[in-house]
Amino acid sequence: MSDLAADNADEPIRIPDHDLDDLAASLERLLKKTEAQGRMLERLKSESSDTHPAPADTEDGSPEQGDDELQSEPDSPQEASGDVGKPASVFIMALGNDAYGIELDALAGWVNHLLLPVYGREITTSRPWCHQWHGHPEAVARLHALWLAWQQFTDAEAGLAGPSIWHRDHLDPAWLQLRAPDGPFAACTTNPNRPHHRLLPTPAPESAELELAA
Repeated sequence: MSDLAADNADEPIRIPDHDLDDLAASLERLLKKTEAQGRMLERLKSESSDTHPAPADTEDGSPEQGDDELQSEPDSPQEASGDVGKPASVFIMALGNDAYGIELDALAGWVNHLLLPVYGREITTSRPWCHQWHGHPEAVARLHALWLAWQQFTDAEAGLAGPSIWHRDHLDPAWLQLRAPDGPFAACTTNPNRPHHRLLPTPAPESAELELAA
C-alpha cells in the first residue's frame, strides 16, 4: 500500500492538453485584441489632437502667436503641459463615447475569455453574478481597474512576483466586492438556471445637494 502511494505521489499532475490549448489560444487572441484596441485608442487621440493644430513657426523658428494667444492662459493642466488631445486618464470612466465603446469591447473579451473561465466559480446566493455586467457602472469600473492592473502585473517587466501581487492586491478584493451578496449584482443571478438582471437604485445626487444646503 505504501509503495502504491509513493508511486502515485511521484506521478506528475497532468491537465488535459485540450484545456491548456484552449486557454492559451484564448489568451493569445485576447492579447492581440488588446493591442488592436490600443492602436484604435491612439488613432482616436490623434484625431482629437488634429482638431487643435500646432501654430505655424515664425522666421526665427519660434511658434507664431497672436495677441489673444499671448494674453490667454491655459484652460487646463493638459494644455499647460502640452498634452492637448491626450485623455486625462486611461480609466474607462474618463473616456468619451467612442473610446468608451472600444475599451468596453476589449474589457469584455478579457472578462469572458480569461477572468470567468479561470476565476468565475459557481453562482450562488452568496456569490451572485450578472451576465449583463456591462450594464452595471460599478461593475464596469471595478472590472476595468482589475484589467488595467492585470496588464501591468502580468507584464515581464513586473518581475516574477507580479502575478502574485495582482492576485493578492487586486483580484481578491475586487472579486469580493463584485460578488458580495450586497454588491452590484445583489438583485441579479443567484441561480445559474435562472439568469436575472436588475439595476439597484443609487443615492440621488439632488438629495445629497439638498442635505448639504440645509
